[in-house]
Amino acid sequence: MDIELLKNLVDYGVIVLLLVMSFISVMFFIERLFFYKKLKLENYSSVKALEIALTKHLTTIGTIASNSPYIGLLGTVLAIMLTFMTMSEGDIVATKIMSSLALALKATAVGLVVAIVSMIFYNILSRYAEVKVTEYETKEV
Repeated sequence: MDIELLKNLVDYGVIVLLLVMSFISVMFFIERLFFYKKLKLENYSSVKALEIALTKHLTTIGTIASNSPYIGLLGTVLAIMLTFMTMSEGDIVATKIMSSLALALKATAVGLVVAIVSMIFYNILSRYAEVKVTEYETKEV
């Protein structure tokens, strides 16, 4: 595999994928907040119907939270491979090695940031959904 292709794969492939996942997570979080703000409990005929409406897109946010560290790790592994490939060509220049290692750490860091933010979003929305379901159940009695 070409060294430049590998570098571009990590820099543009993995990092851009993580940024797209972050954007999706933020957009679903904002959409859910607007939905919860406009929610009228009396419009729902059962708890199950309410739960389905409340938890829409939460699975996507949770999936992003749980998988973004793995995608960051994939970028890290690819960048470490890049480092070894650079070293194996006899090109033991400290700046190239450090650049490749920095790229590896960047992929890991972005993956962790996306995971942390998405998990916070997921937890906030899950708690809000629990509260709304409880409000619905207590009004029925």
